[in-house]
Amino acid sequence: MGTATDTPPAAEPAFSPVVTSLLGTDLYKFTMLQPMLHSMPANQAEYRFVCRNPPGYPLSEIREEVEREMAHLCTLRFSEDELQYLGGLRYMKSDFVDFLRIFQLQHRYVTVGAEGEHLVIVAKGPQIHVMFFEIFVLAIVNEIYFRRLSTPEVLAEGRRRLREKIALLRTVGARRQHPFEFFDFGVRRRFSAAWQEEVVATFAKEVPGYFKGTSNVYLAKKYGLVPIGTMAHEYLQTFQAMGVQLKGFQKAALETWVQEYRGDLGVALTDVVGMDAFLADFDLYFAKLFDGLRHDSGDPVVWGEKALAHYERLKINAHTKRLVFSDGLDLPSAIGLYEHFADRIQTGFGIGTNLTNDMGLRPLNIVMKLVSCNGQPVAKLSDSPGKTICDDETFLAYLRQVFRIAA
Repeated sequence: MGTATDTPPAAEPAFSPVVTSLLGTDLYKFTMLQPMLHSMPANQAEYRFVCRNPPGYPLSEIREEVEREMAHLCTLRFSEDELQYLGGLRYMKSDFVDFLRIFQLQHRYVTVGAEGEHLVIVAKGPQIHVMFFEIFVLAIVNEIYFRRLSTPEVLAEGRRRLREKIALLRTVGARRQHPFEFFDFGVRRRFSAAWQEEVVATFAKEVPGYFKGTSNVYLAKKYGLVPIGTMAHEYLQTFQAMGVQLKGFQKAALETWVQEYRGDLGVALTDVVGMDAFLADFDLYFAKLFDGLRHDSGDPVVWGEKALAHYERLKINAHTKRLVFSDGLDLPSAIGLYEHFADRIQTGFGIGTNLTNDMGLRPLNIVMKLVSCNGQPVAKLSDSPGKTICDDETFLAYLRQVFRIAA
């Protein structure tokens, strides 16, 4: 029997999961998964988490919280309402929606650990399952990390900066031949799910003429916005391990995309082995079939000028095409690129961290990238220093040799 001096144990804090819906990820996870399901369902792959910049405190401290979130994530299923929404997107095929009806992330395919102060997360198994962990892992790590740093003052600063962005947008006006349009690409590095929703809802209400959608499918559904996204590096990298000649992997990836979507989702990513190597493969056939190109590394002006010169060589009217910029943008840099290009070609701007994690705190620079497929290494040769990704130096050297890229 207890005594009057006994104190009850402290109550466990209520568990508030970061991810509450499998729809709360980037659209391109769905649009890449569909052709992979149809064309390469037996692929085995490995994805690894990396933090590229020093965090404010060791990420190993949040390992147990991340593991708890992973366990919860692996209980989620798509609701019929969510499946109906996905099925209403004209590029989503009925058999793919049927696959999602039985889809559930498997805890056995993901491990969460620590090495010293570092957080180690690996997803390994069937690619059509493990590729779906990426965005959720990044959102979970970010939100848990920033919960320790969140204060009323931080939120107030975030809202002040949001008001500044809206004021800036209202000065843009119709100064160029093509309109200024931007999108939210901020799921993976957001301050929190609640903050991303506040940002998206605010832009949708205050500047609908400029804010044209979000990569977050859950928020697109909730607010009646256009879900934005096509392909990411992992899609093209996968074809480096698909039995085609390495020199032909980009053409194989683009051709598979064309056959899957038949004119929909026509923005191609250019920087898996650099812009020059991409344009060498992006011939008249692909240039006519794809609506435009997405920039994600290197000098954006140099990249855009190369794209315009390529369209000109092919005698394609650039006004019928679009350049989408998405590499570390903020609104001032996006407006600057718009001023430079928008009299010659349509533009679009996918902005991530600087929309959903501009709070006066230093954001984490975290990624979770495909490192091998079917037992073979894959690589990204970036036009930006520090963004090249590969665990196998021999394969990296071979890839550079095949595409004649200097180290």
